[in-house]
Amino acid sequence: MFFDLKMTFDLKQLTLEEKLKLLTGATPWQTYDAGGKLKKVFVSDGPHGVRKVAEDGSTVKSTAMPALSTVANGWSVDAAYLEGQTIAEDCIDNGVDVLLAPGVNIKRSPLCGRNFEYFSEDPYLSGHLASAYISGVQSRGVGTSLKHFCANNREFERLSQSSEVDERTLREIYLPAFEIALKANPWTVMCSYNLINGVYASENKWLLGDVLRGEFGFGGVVVSDWGAVHSEFRRVRAGLDLEMPNSSHAYDDLMRAYEKGYITDEQIDRSVVQILELIEKSENDLKKTVFTKEQRHENAVKIAEEGIVLLKNEDNILPLKPMSKTVDCACSGGTVYASGAVYANGAIGVNPDAFKGVLVVGHFAAEPPIGGGGSSYVETDYRQKRLSDLLNEINPELNARYCDRGLFHPYASKENFVNARTARAVVVCVGDNPQIEGEGHDREGIKLNSYQEQAINELAKVNENVIVVVYAGSAIDVSNWITNVKAVVWAGFSGEGVNEAVAAILSGSVCPSGKLAETLPVCLEDTFMGSDRGNAFADWYNDGIFVGYRYYDKFGKTVAFPFGFGLSYAQFEYSDLKIEKKGELDYEISYNVTNRSIIDAKEVSQVYVKDVFAAVLRPEKELKGFSKNLIKAGETVRVSIPLNARSFAYFNLSMKKWFVENGEFEILVGSSSRDIRLKASIYIELPEDTQQSIYNIL
Repeated sequence: MFFDLKMTFDLKQLTLEEKLKLLTGATPWQTYDAGGKLKKVFVSDGPHGVRKVAEDGSTVKSTAMPALSTVANGWSVDAAYLEGQTIAEDCIDNGVDVLLAPGVNIKRSPLCGRNFEYFSEDPYLSGHLASAYISGVQSRGVGTSLKHFCANNREFERLSQSSEVDERTLREIYLPAFEIALKANPWTVMCSYNLINGVYASENKWLLGDVLRGEFGFGGVVVSDWGAVHSEFRRVRAGLDLEMPNSSHAYDDLMRAYEKGYITDEQIDRSVVQILELIEKSENDLKKTVFTKEQRHENAVKIAEEGIVLLKNEDNILPLKPMSKTVDCACSGGTVYASGAVYANGAIGVNPDAFKGVLVVGHFAAEPPIGGGGSSYVETDYRQKRLSDLLNEINPELNARYCDRGLFHPYASKENFVNARTARAVVVCVGDNPQIEGEGHDREGIKLNSYQEQAINELAKVNENVIVVVYAGSAIDVSNWITNVKAVVWAGFSGEGVNEAVAAILSGSVCPSGKLAETLPVCLEDTFMGSDRGNAFADWYNDGIFVGYRYYDKFGKTVAFPFGFGLSYAQFEYSDLKIEKKGELDYEISYNVTNRSIIDAKEVSQVYVKDVFAAVLRPEKELKGFSKNLIKAGETVRVSIPLNARSFAYFNLSMKKWFVENGEFEILVGSSSRDIRLKASIYIELPEDTQQSIYNIL
């Protein structure tokens, strides 16, 4: 088992009745205490903060951390670990023993209403960031629940829909993130609502028993999602230990199943032991806080800064320049002098009191969305300052002004119309909200609403320096306005510190370093699924292994912004790729990344592997390593990335094994999936018996 702790409680102290009651919750959020013999384990929703429901039905206040989608855009295991640590301290303050997080479901479709809760479209990135997050939470003595196991990639009809997916696709796309994250030893794993190939995840013996416990070696508690159990005896036989929440009929159903011989003492005791170990785990003395409330907020800001992505920066309009004695006029092409006069093809009179600062537009500039809706929504008592005020605090010479005359019609008044024309730059804040992105439903589309798109385009007609800030947890179609604006900043759903982080990026006090963990398609129709949601009974995974960038690359699809993309205020140069063989299928990839700028900055470098002459259909490339490094101005950092057997393997359906075929493999090093800077080849020639033995090597 994963747990170092040995169970000290004598199983013989529990009656059959107490054992059966222990297999289901005593309350919606607590385990059974066996008449005072055991500690109650309190669990709470996550993953972006503690959503503990108090006895009076209210929700406790806690730190609203960046959504996992933003954490993923940071590509930083350190930031993921810090997020886990920070949330754990709120758990300790509120008496929470297990945080129901993180979610590592793959972003198969941009319509999924819960995408903001998940890391990425790529299992390798998702798994490693989840592992760091889990380690961060559990370093404070609080448990985690890795979820939702598995193939829960849509919210549409999630309670009844069967994910019809072949085993190779499961093994290569939908299971690896769990497999990697399990190395961090989460205390629990949560099953999903859906069926997998016609069998509910909660009662899928192959999934929970053979794969999770057998192949992956998980020794903790398997818990149901809330209300995911359909058959008490089937879930026990499959290996689901704890049904949540409490059920009025669970005990009676379990007792009847026992009396009829559908479940055995051995099966019951197996689950009881797992739950007892969880209880003892929750009684450890590791629980301690280090961060003050203020420091937790600062951590939220820091992680948000890591995950904000600069998507476009035409003419280097960002970072915003402070007002000087002479500035370029945004509307005339001439020069505005301190007097307010404009000279362009002769003297043109301008109101000397004309606004020449930075106009900040949109309701989100004052009240940004901190996350999506549903069970992950965090109640926080922290109140954001307006983006304009934050910009002025950083640099008063920016002279930022908030436009509060209409939600997305900023120049409905004459004043705002004039301000939009004369401003040096206009920052437009748009995006989604918790009503659009949330649990239990999918999005209807991926465009901004018409008012937001109209605001962007109308502003671009009167001011050539429009900067768009997008607050969203999943892909947005930018095609209707992207060419009309100078810059785009992807703020994501970044918690209670989002506008502080955005202000830092816009002003240049922080250099952007985020990169997309999810491809932004040109439009919904360009995705494999489009608007297809399947039906109430089945969702066919006909895309197979070609999910996310794997699909767009394989079929030559143009995208708005590729997986792994993100701009910086610095420029980086890649060089000197070397490959050193360490073992039969172990390699060390190393290369230089040089900062050719006058500012310190972070760069995310990515390593992809391509099977050049594959005997089966394989992706054009697959992410197999990444590194985020702070590189000082003018300096070079040597980056090393290990590769192993799984870096080259595919799951062979006929053999039911991971298999590395002989032949040429390209090692691709880049700044994004479509910006490959370095390339080299290796040749693998393995004896047949070695090829046959490769199995579950990470």
